[in-house]
Amino acid sequence: MKQVSPFMLAIEDICEEKGLDKSIILETVEAALAAAYRKDYGKAKQIIRAKLDPETGHAEMFRIYDIIEDPEEIKEHEHELTLDEAKEIDKTAEIGKEVIVPLPHQEEFGRIAAQTAKQVIIQRIREAERDLLFTEFKDKENKIVNATVSQIEGRNVIVTLGKVNGILYPSEQIQSERYHLGQRLKVQVKEVSQSVKGPQIIVSRSDENLIRGLFEIEVPEILAGTVEIKNIAREAGYRTKIAVIATEEKIDPVGSCVGQRGTRVQAVLDEIGLEKIDIVLWDEDVEQFIMNALSPAKTRQISISSKDNKATVYVDTDNLSLAIGKNGQNVRLASKLTGWGIDIKPLEDREADSENVEEEKSEVKKKTTVKKEKVAPKRTKKSVKAKK
Repeated sequence: MKQVSPFMLAIEDICEEKGLDKSIILETVEAALAAAYRKDYGKAKQIIRAKLDPETGHAEMFRIYDIIEDPEEIKEHEHELTLDEAKEIDKTAEIGKEVIVPLPHQEEFGRIAAQTAKQVIIQRIREAERDLLFTEFKDKENKIVNATVSQIEGRNVIVTLGKVNGILYPSEQIQSERYHLGQRLKVQVKEVSQSVKGPQIIVSRSDENLIRGLFEIEVPEILAGTVEIKNIAREAGYRTKIAVIATEEKIDPVGSCVGQRGTRVQAVLDEIGLEKIDIVLWDEDVEQFIMNALSPAKTRQISISSKDNKATVYVDTDNLSLAIGKNGQNVRLASKLTGWGIDIKPLEDREADSENVEEEKSEVKKKTTVKKEKVAPKRTKKSVKAKK
């Protein structure tokens, strides 16, 4: 029974600790040893291959030849042999197969091999760890993770996400928030890319998907599929509108998201601070959906124009400011949520607008009649000329 060398035991411990595949490490070490052997004891164009014993860690070196038909190419390629030359080494040699020749053991190579293997293993472990972290967080894109503020560089905030850091750029921050070292918060993994130093992870607190993810955490019906979030419109730090629908008749989608005594929506609000959230019912009927989206304002009448994708909504005068919202925020978010341009007007303007529409129709009708009258005499004149 072969005795396992301390070298191989160390590799096994490292692989187990780092969660790495032992075969990948061994292949990398073999490639490095072969390159080191060729550099010290071979020539640049030779093909050298190393084979590590997985138990003893002893490395055997081999030179590899390819068998070709054209003998003229031998002068330019040191790793090629003719079939006749190959059969002198291996009687079973055939065109298209490799000829493997063992190389002599070099006493000095043991020290070089140990140094080379150590450097390669360290480098490979770093690369493998970076690859594992990249794969792990690539699968978490658009998902919510826990983070801790570890560093503040100017306006950029560095957060710890376990074994790797993420960066919260100013554009991804909630403007009203102030961050401090050690602060714990939830962030959305917005983008994961690979770089020389490892995975670069951009996280967000202002993205609409943060709201989506927080509701998925707090509302089991969303994960179960009985309640669906159709759309979200958000102005981070100020207000969010979320449109929901139930996939089962007995489910109240708005009530499910609000929770008993508002506990579910309050849990989301606790995470995002002073931001307000309006949860409205999504509807296939455009008019009804627009009216729902303008909640908490109550609308009286609505007129839509499918041609330019715009809607005019009429409300009572005392409800006008609520429908528009502070700095136009309510109507702006409702427009974004529904995908329709929305114009808010007091109900008193409804009659005036109707009269203007009727006048426009009348003017169009008059112009059409005049054009017809102008055209008729010309046809008569041409007819008279034809008779002459």
